[in-house]
Amino acid sequence: MQPLKYNLHSIVCVYYQLQLMSKKLLLFILTGILFIVTRAQNNWVLKGNRDGILVYTRSMPDSKVKSIKVECTLPVTLSQMVFIILDIDASKQWIYSTKSATTIKQVSPAELYYYSELDMPWPVTNRDFIAHIKVTQDAATKVVTVNAENVPGFVALKPNIVRVKESVGKWLFTPAGPNAVKVEYTLFTDPGGSLPAWLVNMFITKGPYESFSKLKQHIKGGAHANAKLPFIKD
Repeated sequence: MQPLKYNLHSIVCVYYQLQLMSKKLLLFILTGILFIVTRAQNNWVLKGNRDGILVYTRSMPDSKVKSIKVECTLPVTLSQMVFIILDIDASKQWIYSTKSATTIKQVSPAELYYYSELDMPWPVTNRDFIAHIKVTQDAATKVVTVNAENVPGFVALKPNIVRVKESVGKWLFTPAGPNAVKVEYTLFTDPGGSLPAWLVNMFITKGPYESFSKLKQHIKGGAHANAKLPFIKD
């Protein structure tokens, strides 16, 4: 009977070895899939570099409309940059196609909701949206994050204006030396309505260039020069 015991023991050992190999194989496959997905998500394509304003686009998995990313370095402090973003009344001076922008709820000094109407060229109908802005800062790195969440149902629909239902925006402000901030802005917006995706994608980089060019001029104007925010560490 001794050979039988030895064979059973061998079979059990082989079984557990196969189980271990299966787990390793599964882990390897999952790691490979995660790598591919992560690489695809970071697959930004540079579309242009004008006056230090870099604009990228990338395809989205669930939409034919592309997302954008803008990178540049601006001569401001972190407090000044956040002040500019939260100054909703002045945003129409530099944000492309903004017809109106109004704060509708101030939750705290670092959080608010605002309504904006976008002026679209004829014969396209104007768009509007409601954004929930929230500012946070990493205490160790000082990097500031400004999330802009779309909340389309926060305000009743208005006649003859198309409500933007899909939009996700994010700002990252990283210290880049004395009075200098590296800005990274990402945005995905589906303007909705009957606009075809190919037409939206054709002009998708125009807005960022226009906005950031005007933002540079807005900064030179100096309205933010004395800005100092208690919730931001410069």
